[in-house]
Amino acid sequence: MDAEAWLRLRSRLMLGQSLQGTVLPAPWPAGVTGILVDLRLSVAGFVDILLLPHDADRWPAVGTVTGFEIWWMDEPPQIRLKPADPAYLRDDYTEWAIRFRGYA
Repeated sequence: MDAEAWLRLRSRLMLGQSLQGTVLPAPWPAGVTGILVDLRLSVAGFVDILLLPHDADRWPAVGTVTGFEIWWMDEPPQIRLKPADPAYLRDDYTEWAIRFRGYA
């Protein structure tokens, strides 16, 4: 994706925005770095391991369709996501978010 296309896409998205996506197969083993998510956009989403439960068996399986919130948007083009379903979110999310970002 070129810089201009990324700027156009980012202009349509907001931090905290809800999106639905499908968990994709990742090129790394489960529990290593996070999960990839097909958002039906020109850029895939990514959920960092830090936002997922410590037990990788509780992560959403490949093919799971579920809700996410936009957590951050990076360069190079990447949409970082937070699971909307508490079952897929780290158990201490609220306390962790306050320490990490200053809010939940």
